[in-house]
Amino acid sequence: MATHPHTPSAAWSTLMAGNARFVEGNSNHPNQDAARRASLMSTQHPFVMIFGCADSRLAAEIIFDLGLGDAFVVRTAGHVIDNTALGSLEYGVEYLDVPLIVVLGHDSCGAVTATKNAVATGKMPAGFIRDLVERITPSVLTSLRKDKDSDVNAMVEEHVKQTAARLVENSPIIAGAVTRGRAAVVGLTYRLNDGRADLVYSNGSIGF
Repeated sequence: MATHPHTPSAAWSTLMAGNARFVEGNSNHPNQDAARRASLMSTQHPFVMIFGCADSRLAAEIIFDLGLGDAFVVRTAGHVIDNTALGSLEYGVEYLDVPLIVVLGHDSCGAVTATKNAVATGKMPAGFIRDLVERITPSVLTSLRKDKDSDVNAMVEEHVKQTAARLVENSPIIAGAVTRGRAAVVGLTYRLNDGRADLVYSNGSIGF
């Protein structure tokens, strides 16, 4: 990467340029050589934090054409927030000065589908999957209140929006960075068919 983005708007531009290359099949695979690896032995300066779904089809560094040291990535099924995930994101803001936080969902999400089915049938899944479903349920219910015929992808978009908003609401560290213009929070939904990431939420200045 020719320059390291230090502002939310520069980070946003770099991130979306990488996604455009991936969609077009022209990925550069930057920052993946031995020299880059050696340069990161004692320090890291990622320009983006990606809080995404753990789905195997949502490999963040690939879909945004990034390399070693570019992205601080936190993933849970359905990008469900818990204290550990939130603490990890706060670490990136407080200690790594990361200027852009991305909440990344995707269409046909299994965790959201499981929640949709649980809401429809009243039958909860077993084990700790139930915890995931309980945390996603408010987003599914909100989507259904807006449109009783909401499909899974509409629910995913609502869940991305609610997750991104909750990061700012629940974390004084993240909220303070956004207020001071040091960071921005955005929500993206990823299309499995064409690889494109679409903006559905933003809080902070990303250049438009």
